[in-house]
Amino acid sequence: MKDEPPPVSRFALRAQLKRFTHASLQAFNRIRLPGPSVLPVAGAVVGLYSGLAAGIFSNLIGVIRGAAFNVAWLMDAMRQPGSRMLVSVWDMLLTARWHLEYAIIGAPLALGALLLARIIEPGGPRDEVKRRLRLLALLVLGALALYYPLVALTALNRVFNHGHETTEVLTHLPWWIYLLMPTLGGLAVGRLLRDYPDTRGHGLPEVVKAVKGNQALPGGFGLLKLVASAITIGTGGSAGREGPIVYGGAAFASTVGRTLGFSRRELAILLACGAGSGIAASFNAPIAGAVFAMEIILREFELRVFSPIILASVAGTLVGRGTVGTESMINRLGYQMVSGWEVICYVGLGLLCGLLAYAFVRLLHHSEDFFGGRFEGRLSAWLGQRTLPKRAALGGMCSGVLAMLSPTVWGSGHDYINLAAIGQLSLVFLVTACLVKLVATAITLGSGGSGGTFFPSALMGAMLGGAFGTVVHYFFPTSTGPSGAYAIVGMGGAMAALTRGPLTGMMMLYELSGNHAIILPLMVTCTISSALCHYLIERRAPKPQTDAELLSTTPVRALMRELAPVPADMHLRPLMDQVFTTENGTLPVLDGEGKLYGIVQADQFQDIWRDETLYPVLVASDVARKVPLLSPDTDLAQALFLMDQEDVDALPVQGPPGGQTCGLLTRTRVRRFLNSHHTGQKSARPAEPEHLVAPTEIRN
Repeated sequence: MKDEPPPVSRFALRAQLKRFTHASLQAFNRIRLPGPSVLPVAGAVVGLYSGLAAGIFSNLIGVIRGAAFNVAWLMDAMRQPGSRMLVSVWDMLLTARWHLEYAIIGAPLALGALLLARIIEPGGPRDEVKRRLRLLALLVLGALALYYPLVALTALNRVFNHGHETTEVLTHLPWWIYLLMPTLGGLAVGRLLRDYPDTRGHGLPEVVKAVKGNQALPGGFGLLKLVASAITIGTGGSAGREGPIVYGGAAFASTVGRTLGFSRRELAILLACGAGSGIAASFNAPIAGAVFAMEIILREFELRVFSPIILASVAGTLVGRGTVGTESMINRLGYQMVSGWEVICYVGLGLLCGLLAYAFVRLLHHSEDFFGGRFEGRLSAWLGQRTLPKRAALGGMCSGVLAMLSPTVWGSGHDYINLAAIGQLSLVFLVTACLVKLVATAITLGSGGSGGTFFPSALMGAMLGGAFGTVVHYFFPTSTGPSGAYAIVGMGGAMAALTRGPLTGMMMLYELSGNHAIILPLMVTCTISSALCHYLIERRAPKPQTDAELLSTTPVRALMRELAPVPADMHLRPLMDQVFTTENGTLPVLDGEGKLYGIVQADQFQDIWRDETLYPVLVASDVARKVPLLSPDTDLAQALFLMDQEDVDALPVQGPPGGQTCGLLTRTRVRRFLNSHHTGQKSARPAEPEHLVAPTEIRN
C-alpha cells in the first residue's frame, strides 16, 4: 500500500494565505492613477451630479410654478383626506423610475474603492492615489444618496404638473397674476444676485470664458445661479433652462477637478464634461450633449477628450431620466422632405434663422445697456441709478405685460413647441409669439433676471419656422411639407445660429425629433443660419490686430537696443566678462575692417571658458558667429524668420554710416512687446460695457 502524502497542515495554509495577501498588497501599492486614466472616471462622476442638478433645477421650477398655478387646487385637495391627489401621489411613486440597479452596481464599486484606498500603504505618490480613490468613491455614494429622494420629489411634482397643464392654465389666469408673479420673481432674483456680480450673465459665455482663460468656477456660485434661474423661470420670466444647468455642472466640475489636482488642460476637459452632461440630462439627448461640449465649450474634436465627455454625457442622461423624465420634448412626428425643390425653402429658413439670432443678440445688448444706464435718454439714466432688485422687478413686470399678448413668454414656453410642430397654431399666433418672445427675453435678462438664451432662441426659431412653413405650404402645397416640419427645423436653425454650433443644432433636433428623414433639412438650415449669424456679428465686431499683423507692421528700429559693438581684436577674457554682464548674453562684433560682422553669445564659451591657456590666444573675431544683418526698416516678422533660420535668439542691426553704435534685436524683446500689447488690450476692455450673451460673442 502506497504511503499517502501527509495532509497540508493548518499552519502551512495560513502561511500561504499570508504570502498571497502580502503579494496582493504589494501589487495594490504599485497602482498609480495618472491624470489621463482617472479623467474619464471623474467625468462620469461629474455627469452624475450634472444629472442630479438638472433634476433639482427642474423640480425647483415646478415647485415655484406650482405656487403660482396650483395654490387653490392644492389647498382644496389637502382638506379632503383620501382625495384624488393622494391617490395620484401614490401612483406616481409606484410608477417612478427608481433604477435600483444604480445602487446595486454603484454602491459596491464605491465601497470597494474605499477599501482599496484603505489597504494601499501611505507614502510618496501613493498618498495621491488614496486621496483620489477616496474622493471619487465618496462622490458616487453621495450621488446615490441624493438620487432616490430626488426621484420621489420628481414623482410628487408630476402630480401637480399633471393637475394643470401650462398651456391650459395660462388662458385662465387673472390679469394681476401676470403682473404680480414676474415682478416678485425679478425682485427676489435681483436681491439674491445683488452681492454676487460674478453670477450674473447667462451661463454659457461664462463657462466658455473659464475654459478659454483657465479660470475656476466656484461651486457655490453654480448652486446660486440654479436657484435664481428657477425663480425667474418659475415665476414667469422669459428665460431658458440650459444656461444655468451648463454653469452649475461646470462649476461643480471645476471644484472636483481642482480638488483632484488636475492640470489646466484636464480641468478644461472636465468643465466641458459638466456642461455637456447638463445639456444631455436636461434634454434627454446624450449625443447632442457630447457634441455641445466639444463644439461649443472646448471648440475642438480630439480623441483624448472623447471618453470623459461621452461618459459624462451618458451618466448625466441616465440620472436625468429618473429625475427629469423620459418624455421627449418634441412629439415623434414622421416629417420628411416632399421634393427636392424644398431645399430652397430650407435655405430661406436658414437665412431667416440667422437674422433672428443676430437680432436677438443685438436686442439683448441694447436691453443690457438700457437698464444699465448706458443708453441715451433720461429713462435709461434713471434706470441705471436704480438697484438691481428694482431693475429686475421692473423687467419682470414688463415681461408679464408681454405674456398677456402671447403666453409663450411665460417661463421657457416649451409646451408651445409641440403645438407648432403639429400645426395647431395660427399664422398670427406664430408671428406674434416669435416677436414678443424676442422682446420679452431681452427685457428679462437685460434687466437682471437669471436664465439662459439657448432655449428661448429655440422657441423663437420654432415659431418662425412654423410661420414660414405656413406661408410656403399655402403657396406650394404639393411640393412642400406641413408647417410643423419647418417649425422643428427652425428650432434647430435658431439654436445653431445663436451658438455658432451647426453640429449641436443638428444633433439636438435629430435626437429630440427621432426622425432620420429630417436630417437633410436640418443640415441645410443649421449650416446657413450659423454662418450668416457668424458673419453679421463678426462684421460689426472690432477686429483685434493679430500677432502676425502686428509683427509685419512694426519695424526693427522700434525694439532694437543701441550699443557699441565689440572690436575684432578684443581678447577672450574681457570679451567673456562683457558678454556675461549684458542683459541677453549677446553682443555684436566687428570684423578686421571695422564693419559689423556678426554676434558672440554666452553659450559659445561653454567649451573653452575653463581653459585659461586660450585667454591670450583667442580674440572676438575667432569666436564670433557670422549672421545676417538687419536693417532698421526691416519688419519684426522678417527678423524672427531670420532668427529661426539661423537658430539664434538675437541679430545685429546696422547702425548709421560713420556711427560708433549699432543695434541689437533679441527674441526676448519681441516677446515682451507682444505680451505688453495683449495686456494693453485686456486692460482697455473694461472701459467698454461687456455683454455676455452667448458663445457667439466669444472668439478663440
